[in-house]
Amino acid sequence: QVQLVESGGGLVQAGGSLRLSCAASGRDFSNGAMGWYRQAPGKQRELVATIASGGTTNYADAVKDRFTISRGNAKNTVYLQMNSLKPEDTAVYYCNARLMQITVAYNYWGQGTQVTVSS
Repeated sequence: QVQLVESGGGLVQAGGSLRLSCAASGRDFSNGAMGWYRQAPGKQRELVATIASGGTTNYADAVKDRFTISRGNAKNTVYLQMNSLKPEDTAVYYCNARLMQITVAYNYWGQGTQVTVSS
């Protein structure tokens, strides 16, 4: 059974920093991509950042130069360092892990961790 467990969310003032962590178990994601998505109240879930197995990263324009995604040595962990946080970053942040089998993508999600940025 695949599990993705996030941690590190919380309440922070604008301009502050938080570091999210996600540990995946039950499958080997070393050859897959991992990433972070977020969903604010009344809005759709959106991509924050992804990192491929080879280390290539992709960021949403709204977080470029403020957030940094990285993977642990075991490759089944992913981190999101969030600096210069803004109130509009307030959302539930979800960890994602993706495996490709030929043309089929298998997505796995964590339960989410709340990030609240006060002004």
